[in-house]
Amino acid sequence: MLKHSLQFKLSQKLSPQQIQLMKLIQLPTQAFEQRLQEELVENPALEESSKEDNYDLDDYGSDTDDYDDYDNEHIDTGDINIDEYLSNDETPDYKYQTNNYSDDDEDKTMPFAAPVSFHQDLINQLNTFILTDEERDIAEFLVGSIDDMGYIRRSIQDIVDDLAFTQGIYTDEPTVERILHLVQDLEPAGVGARDLQECLLLQLKHKTPSDSISLAINVIEQQFDVFTKKHYDKLLQKFDVSQQQLRKAIDEIEKLNPKPGGSFDGNQKAVEHIVPDFTIRIIDGELELSLNGRNAPELHVSKDYQEMLQSYKDTSEKSSSQKDAVQFIKQKLDSAKWFIDAIKQRQETLYVTMNAIMHYQKEYFLEGEETKLRPMILKDIAEMVGLDISTVSRVANSKYVDTPYGTKLIKEFFSEAMTNDQGEEVSTIEIKNILQQVISEEDKRKPLPDDQLAEILKEKGYPIARRTIAKYREQLDIPVARLRKKI
Repeated sequence: MLKHSLQFKLSQKLSPQQIQLMKLIQLPTQAFEQRLQEELVENPALEESSKEDNYDLDDYGSDTDDYDDYDNEHIDTGDINIDEYLSNDETPDYKYQTNNYSDDDEDKTMPFAAPVSFHQDLINQLNTFILTDEERDIAEFLVGSIDDMGYIRRSIQDIVDDLAFTQGIYTDEPTVERILHLVQDLEPAGVGARDLQECLLLQLKHKTPSDSISLAINVIEQQFDVFTKKHYDKLLQKFDVSQQQLRKAIDEIEKLNPKPGGSFDGNQKAVEHIVPDFTIRIIDGELELSLNGRNAPELHVSKDYQEMLQSYKDTSEKSSSQKDAVQFIKQKLDSAKWFIDAIKQRQETLYVTMNAIMHYQKEYFLEGEETKLRPMILKDIAEMVGLDISTVSRVANSKYVDTPYGTKLIKEFFSEAMTNDQGEEVSTIEIKNILQQVISEEDKRKPLPDDQLAEILKEKGYPIARRTIAKYREQLDIPVARLRKKI
């Protein structure tokens, strides 16, 4: 059974420990490992077991509730039952238990060289320019003002003021503007732009001149608003060019990077190595779930701390400094005890939640067909496992499961129900897939507006309103028909 402390309602005030437990539950495997290392550094009474270790925090006592509310300033060390903190059994209980942790706890990520940061790379490029000391200081300040996407989102006047107040550099707008143009010559092209229009122009001007590039520059410089609204007829009339000429120019623009800083190799935060938190396998026609073993570290209380307590226990006369030391030791031991209990509750919460999801979506996990995904909301799983909806949400929103059909984000299995024209409940995932397919097959010269999309889905057996189509389209990150138009 799950610990009762997990079964709280949102209306209740959460204790600091419950809040910390919820944060632990929310962490995916890699982030959890980092949090574990931080705790090991902060709490010297907590140690990670090696294969030779035979100590477990459970062994020094199973119930420390009597000491949870002690006051560090007024604790009576004579009331502490030292025996509760000393290990009597050299074999921890986890050695006797089977578990559902997969063998990938031995997986180790390969070491990699620390990359040069985006901003440091820009500074390194500046070092190839011949600049005065003041120009270099201004240039470096401008580089420092560039965000991770490659933009400077502040006015020149604000930068002039900041240079004066924070750097003691008194300059003017023309000087900063001139040095900004120098910064904008750095790679990647487009860096240091103040808005999207300038970013695209900088990249176009870095390209080898051609008729298409020249037209693209004119479009962005003179008719940027018309271009973003895809009013191609107005562009054809304005520049007196053929559809083919305009199409080539637009092709050049669409090749550009609207976020030049995000393309830097050392700045790729979005491309992360995903470590699945769970694994589902089909064994003899049955589903088998395992929790990544890296979520189940073997921890124990420090042997040195046990020996310090034993030494204190054996001392007939307790000095004031010894009592202070025991007070500190007990605090650390209680913290270590709570942390291991929290980890065990986290393991159990993750496993029972994913196990319920696996059984709820059994047909999908056996066959891999998205049409087999049943409508499923957080409340369905929360009621199955006896947890709060917010707890299930924390598990689903940040965890991945390795399935026979690829690694999936768990929250993608959740969807609301909708009734088709046969009166059957179907998942909104199925409807979104059909909507995406219809849009992908449309004539891009005449994209389908939402009301026409609603009619098409109705013909396919899914009677849904236009506003619902708009909601699903936005959730799929698909723009409105006007913005999907191609010339």
